[in-house]
Amino acid sequence: MMRSNEMIEAENDEISLKDLINKIGDWWKYLLSKWIIILISGIIGGIIGISYAYLQKPVYKAQLSFVLEDEKSSGGGLGGALGLASQFGIDLGSGGGGAFSGDNLLSLMKSRSMVESSLLSSIETKGKEQTLCEMYIDFNHLREAWVKNPQLKNIQFLPNSDRNKFTLQQDSILGVFYKTIINNNLTVDKVDKKLSIITVTVNSQNELFSKLFTEVLVKTVSDFYVNTKTKKSAQNVNILQRQTDSVRHELNSAINGVASSVDVNPNANPALQILRAPSQRRQVDVQANQAILTQLVANLEISKVSLRKETPLIQVIDKPILPLEMERFGKGKGGVIGAFLFGFLTIIFLVISKAFKSIMN
Repeated sequence: MMRSNEMIEAENDEISLKDLINKIGDWWKYLLSKWIIILISGIIGGIIGISYAYLQKPVYKAQLSFVLEDEKSSGGGLGGALGLASQFGIDLGSGGGGAFSGDNLLSLMKSRSMVESSLLSSIETKGKEQTLCEMYIDFNHLREAWVKNPQLKNIQFLPNSDRNKFTLQQDSILGVFYKTIINNNLTVDKVDKKLSIITVTVNSQNELFSKLFTEVLVKTVSDFYVNTKTKKSAQNVNILQRQTDSVRHELNSAINGVASSVDVNPNANPALQILRAPSQRRQVDVQANQAILTQLVANLEISKVSLRKETPLIQVIDKPILPLEMERFGKGKGGVIGAFLFGFLTIIFLVISKAFKSIMN
């Protein structure tokens, strides 16, 4: 009994496999009978793909690479000098900078404030000064779409405008531009995770905008970094400079006082010591101010060296050079993709249509 059941199951499997092969053959014959429709659909898709590639504007790619300064490798003798100064209670501002290192710098370059500051930067093209934001509006033909909107048609982003006085519409437009650029145009990445070389890439349909925006963005971030990182050291330099100038002024006054005291009593009576007192007091002031000035000048020079050490942040390796690399959707590629897509969709439609008719029958 068990043997007969096994034989029946084997026969059922053979019948099922045979039915499946027959079904596939029937579908294949059906699709072959519709080859003209599939061919025409593929030709139409190819024409549409070629047309799309022809109408598609080229994209210009600007790329700038720079190296991030490694403070750990630049300590050397200066670190020893700063440590020696700190032993005497003198803070010369060694500058941390950790908040701007590594991946934090990548995020900073893609932040809204940096992108907007770059868009609002003034550039000169064809003898005309304008912002990069106005250039972005022009080559994207956005004003043509704004003409019918009374709130947008008169909006401008003029050079040297006060950002704090922008209207709500201007803020909204800049927000839209920022999201579009971050999602579609701007890429910031490291060439190698082990290295400090960072590459900034900007793609747009305007060659000059791609180049200028890349350079302005890197400069804006670099300036922001330098101003933020060296703020404390710069303050120390300014304070030490004022103290040094003040002590030098007092020293000069003391030297003039000694000379004046001697001139008043050129041949003082040795028996009258009181006549020498003014000159001696002035001489003490001179010696004290000399000692203070010597220390202040040394501290000032060390502080200036520290400030110079921190100032170079970004060393540009490669800049975008015109003409830029152009990326375009090829006509052959467009034709092949269009033909394949339309042909595939036609096959799907024919299969679904036949299956539906079979079910209804």
